[in-house]
Order: sequence, then structure tokens, then C-alpha cells
Amino acid sequence: MRYLRLILLPFSWIYAVVVFLRNLAYDFGLFKSKQFDLPVISVGNLAVGGAGKSPMTEYLVNLLKDKRRIAVLSRGYGRKTRGFRLVSADDVAALCGDEPLQFKRKFKDVTVAVCEKRVHGIEELCRDHELVVLDDAYQHRAVRPGLNILLFDYTRMKEPMLVLPAGNLREPYRGRKRADLIVVTKTPPVLLPEEREQLRRRIGPRSNQRLFFSYLRYGNLIALGDKEELPLISIKSNRTLVFLLTGIANPRPLLEELRKFTPHVKHYEYPDHHPFSRKNISKLAEDFSKAGAPDKLIVTTEKDAQRLLNPDIAELLTDLPVYYLPIRAEIHEPDKQNFDHLIENYVSEHLQHSRIH
Repeated sequence: MRYLRLILLPFSWIYAVVVFLRNLAYDFGLFKSKQFDLPVISVGNLAVGGAGKSPMTEYLVNLLKDKRRIAVLSRGYGRKTRGFRLVSADDVAALCGDEPLQFKRKFKDVTVAVCEKRVHGIEELCRDHELVVLDDAYQHRAVRPGLNILLFDYTRMKEPMLVLPAGNLREPYRGRKRADLIVVTKTPPVLLPEEREQLRRRIGPRSNQRLFFSYLRYGNLIALGDKEELPLISIKSNRTLVFLLTGIANPRPLLEELRKFTPHVKHYEYPDHHPFSRKNISKLAEDFSKAGAPDKLIVTTEKDAQRLLNPDIAELLTDLPVYYLPIRAEIHEPDKQNFDHLIENYVSEHLQHSRIH
């Protein structure tokens, strides 16, 4: 891997220069970046793949949904439609993307929309909402959010901070300077002060940036069809065999969590947002049927479950014990209250300022 990075490094330099010039054009106003009167919160990351954007977006929705008319706007990665679209809980992932569908099914009273042109999407939503949360929009410079939240994945903090293709960054590491709040996600539930300080030095936040740390809290296993819940502790056995199906960017934390309860995990790993085919699922179902373990079940993520609910796929899993494992982001104490107040104060002050003007 090290030698491959060296070979690809010249291409990364070219990519970095192109992205740097693009950002410079936005910084100096050569490319138009629109700011809106209503509060706009952007959640994003520098690296390709998952840094916990969906759990953080859901955290913000939970925090604000009972106080403000909130909308979530996403590009809708992986959908087969184009343009602005309001997401319905009855949609399939091909129409709107798996993450927006997950948001809508979890928060039925919250508006969820997709649009590849975020400026147009916000213009459609701002008439009936007080706040828009942008999912995965840190590199979408055409919008100037009022609050930029940048996420770093704890499990990947030791990797070289190189741009594509030698590394995993979508833009040079200096791009972190645009953030207002920085959150290191997926940390252990107990994070020692010494490790916090090491992470702080690694990131190097500016004096105007606030740094927070979060971890994932796992819920009960939920049956794909009837929503029956199964406590995760119930699979704690040396005899339980888990068939884990994932199509996410970084399944490592989930894999580690399941292995706390059983050493027998057979992982079917696919790329992020992978459109599961009948062949994929038929293979899983066949292997499951042949397995002789006394206790066995299929586990997937909540995001992947949205794609498994496609009727063509769901029929292959009928009568099989398929569960998804929901997660939620938690801000480490003693900083949680401060983090919540920063979010709430930004929204309140921005709305008040907009009404005055």
C-alpha cells in the first residue's frame, strides 16, 4: 500500500492543485457562493466515505425538530432520479437514495428532500421552513452555510492526510479551516484526556473553531419486516452465528461491536451505497440456509436496510431472521450541553437577525 501511494502521489498533487484553485475562486468571489436568510447547517467531512454524517444529521434533527420547522436536504447519492424531490416514507432507495429514505422513515414529520443543486433545493424549502440541514455538503461551495460542521473519523485519524488518489481526502487537509465546529466521531465510549489532547494536536483547530468528540451508541436489533426488537445482548453466545451484510464506507466499528457478543461473524462486505442485486442476496440466503449453527441471524445497518426493502430484494429474505442495528451519535460529556447550546444559539440568533432585517 505504501508503494502504491508513492506511485499515485503525483496524481494527488495535480488533484490537490485543481481543488485548491477551485476553493480559491470561491474564497475570492470568482465563483458565486450564495448565503441564505434562514439558518443553514452543513454536515460534512474531508475524506471519501463515512465519517458518521448520517448519525450527526439525525442528532441535529432530534435536537431541533420540536422547536423549529426543519428540513433535511441531501444530494441523494445513488438515486436514479434527478432534480428536486421531496422524499416520502413509501419511496424506494432508487428514487431518493438510501440515507434520505432512512431520515424520512425515522422522522416522518420532518421534511426530507434531495437535490444535486443545493442552492435550488434550499430555495424550494426556505418558503415553508425555518432551518435547513445539509447532509454531506462540506465541498458544495455554491452554498455558504451559516454553520459548518466538519467530521473526522476517529478510526482513520492515523492514516496519511493525502488527497485522492494516493489518499482518501476529497480536498487538501487545509480545507478544515472553513469549519466552525469540528467533531471527531466514532471514538471509544471512554476517551481519556491524553487521547483528546493527541487528537487536538493532530487536527490543529484554529482559535475560532470548537472541537468536540462523539461516539456511537448502538440500539436494539430491529426486525426488517415487523419491527420486532431484539436486545443486542441476546446474541451473546459462543454458538451464535451472525451473517453481517454491509454496503457502507467503514464497517469496522460495527464489526468490532458485534464481535463483543459473538466471535462467529461472517461478513458480506460491499462498497458504500452498493445497490444489492438478486444475486448478492440469493448468495446470502443460500449460505444462511446451509449453515448448521444452532443460533443464527442476518444483521445489517439501518442504511443498508433501506435498499433491502426494495420489493425485488425483500422477497428473497422472506421468512429469514433479518435485523438492522440502529446507531445514534452521542457527544462526550462534559461537552454535550455546550455543543447543543452552540447549535441552538446559532439558529435562534440567525432567525432573530433575519426578522429584524
